[in-house]
Amino acid sequence: MTAAEVVEFIADFAVAAKAPVRIHTTVTSVRQTDGGYHVATDQGDLGCRSVVLASGACNVPNVPALRQSVPASITCLTPMDYREPGQLSDGGVLVVGASATGVQLADEIHRSGRPVTLSVGEHVRLPRTYRGRDILWWMDASGVWNERYDEIDDLTRARGLPSPQLVGTPERMTLDLNALTDAGVELVGRWGAIRDGKALFSGGLRNQFALADLKMNRLLETFDEWARDHGDAADTQPPERFEATRVPASSRLELDLTSGKISTIVWATGFRPDYSWLDVPVLDRKGRLRHDGGVVDAPGLYAIGLPVLRRRKSSFIHGAEDDARDVIEHLAGYLAG
Repeated sequence: MTAAEVVEFIADFAVAAKAPVRIHTTVTSVRQTDGGYHVATDQGDLGCRSVVLASGACNVPNVPALRQSVPASITCLTPMDYREPGQLSDGGVLVVGASATGVQLADEIHRSGRPVTLSVGEHVRLPRTYRGRDILWWMDASGVWNERYDEIDDLTRARGLPSPQLVGTPERMTLDLNALTDAGVELVGRWGAIRDGKALFSGGLRNQFALADLKMNRLLETFDEWARDHGDAADTQPPERFEATRVPASSRLELDLTSGKISTIVWATGFRPDYSWLDVPVLDRKGRLRHDGGVVDAPGLYAIGLPVLRRRKSSFIHGAEDDARDVIEHLAGYLAG
């Protein structure tokens, strides 16, 4: 779906659901009361027995602490600040993070004629299409996306995985690290520290690439197995494999941030939820919401739309729909009790 189609889908849903939606309303706090919850907004207060938190997981950029040591001469942006290459100063750009946002920004900024260095850490490599089908079709058809949260061995890690290196374009192009290398983007390792005005990068690119390639190929083997088991239902092209991510012949381990070669740093290092308005003691020591499949650790409080809430597809629209059925069932039982 294009961005316009997603907006149209949501607008049509609002009309079909006929829910009492309050637009242009900001919730400033949610706190517990004897009978449920008090919700304060900039348009008045509400009282209710139950609250569903559907504010998402990507409210605030998750910028590393080393940002504070970047020389003042360099402009620092997050994806929430960035709009287009024309807003950037002349000079080189360091993009930190090689998940979906990072690779897209590196590609777009490089196409504008600026030298781009991409700092690569842990990442999830996936082709946009596989055997003639969109990769998301395979995730859905094979059942990978339907794996439940209580079936996953390391749930905390699954919920913290980087977003896959996928871009949404009409031509369904694959934008991976090999494509960026071919375009002229310089790849360096994970940014670990700043010392004497120099950014210090890990020398572990080879290991990062090998691990991402290994996981991708294991997933493709899962798809191939599903296709063999389902025969005509798969209706796909023959299996294929992709070139291993190429390791630069010489990857720099440091970059002088005082030399003037880098004028802008874009921190594509992920996002985190913002629960500053939630006055209920349901966050762990790392600020994460304590919940069991969306049932939050407070009576009548629920969550929806978080990564791997109840299934691997929980943060997608069609995944949230399935999760909502389960959460609503629990909520209805709570209200009836």
